[in-house]
Amino acid sequence: MPKVAKELSALEVKNLPPGSHAVGGVAGLTLEVSSTGGKTWLLRVRMGSKRREIGLGGYPSTSLSEARQKARAVRQQIAEGQDPVAQRQAQKAALLAQQASLKTFAWCVDSYLDGMEGQWKNAKHAAQWRSTLETYANPIIGKLAVQSIALPHILDVLNQAQADKGNAPLWDAKNETASRLRGRIEKVLDWATVHGYRDGLNPARWKGHLDAILKAPNKIQKTEHHKAIPYAEMNPFMKALRQQEGTGARALEFAILCAARSGEVRGATWAEFDLKKGLWTIPGERMKAGKPHTVPLSKQALQLIAAIEPTAGTDLVFPSPRGKVLSDMTLTAVMRRMQLEAVPHGFRSTFRTWGGEQTAYPRDMLEFSLAHTLENKVEAAYMHGTQIEKRRKLMQDWADYVDLPQAHGGNVIPLKSANG
Repeated sequence: MPKVAKELSALEVKNLPPGSHAVGGVAGLTLEVSSTGGKTWLLRVRMGSKRREIGLGGYPSTSLSEARQKARAVRQQIAEGQDPVAQRQAQKAALLAQQASLKTFAWCVDSYLDGMEGQWKNAKHAAQWRSTLETYANPIIGKLAVQSIALPHILDVLNQAQADKGNAPLWDAKNETASRLRGRIEKVLDWATVHGYRDGLNPARWKGHLDAILKAPNKIQKTEHHKAIPYAEMNPFMKALRQQEGTGARALEFAILCAARSGEVRGATWAEFDLKKGLWTIPGERMKAGKPHTVPLSKQALQLIAAIEPTAGTDLVFPSPRGKVLSDMTLTAVMRRMQLEAVPHGFRSTFRTWGGEQTAYPRDMLEFSLAHTLENKVEAAYMHGTQIEKRRKLMQDWADYVDLPQAHGGNVIPLKSANG
């Protein structure tokens, strides 16, 4: 055992010069004073056949009396056959492991979204995901360890009071937003479970869990149909539309002829068209369902496209004056100038109603022409491939219908048009 040095006082320790100084009170306890003034407590001990130096903290944050207490405790451990260094290393490793597993919900959101980069339909979709979670979830559960999030926390998020809705719960006041929020929280928690940051059932799951507590969305949300022009009034409308000037008017006309969504038309590029075959193929990343969609073009749609002069510096068919994608309000503005309450998206409903009431085309063909997802995958593949020409006839009938003056609510397309 090392010789016990003279016990120094607190004042003597404070004034020690650079070097290694035994301070007494406990065998092997020294204060290491560097040339720059830094001071560290060390305890020199023998453990088995090895000599060890064990740090006990810095001075003055660890006082002389505290250093002696720590030194005595270490020597007691050694006397009992324990290895204080190994124990300290194990404790540190356990703490680091615990800290690594205690990921917050906000951290998991960031990590999940970073991992999803490149998989979103578009940048807007990714931004909506982040905005929804940061606005509604993170203020309540963002700082919580993801492993501790349970049902009460999820209900706190979904039922938070909305000041702009008379303090009504989010689930009731903004159910569509709340429903998306719930699904996004569920995905983040699933991600955290897969990565080992939490275990157990997902408290944000709907079926067999939240559906027993919260009102079903379809009992809360009011279905708001897009205002549409009746199909019998399409001919005079199209005549008026063709009198409108500007890219927005032509884009709207083309969207109507193709029964396409506004975004699909506004983002259309010349590379997507095969004018010889009369086809417009929209890539999956621009489609709502994430799958490519081919539109057989009517003669009127082809004539419209052929009359457009490509704009230098952009591949867009309907570019804005700056060569960018048209704003989503551009087509709506055209209709407002025409003093109509209907909206561009409503023409898809007009097309579908016309097809169902005025033609004999199969329901699935009409749905597929609107790029709606068909439950039968074999039928969907069939529609996409072998029925191009039958769908071309459908689109031509539609274009002809809106071109011709209608009498008595519209002309019925005979059965032979659908089957021929």
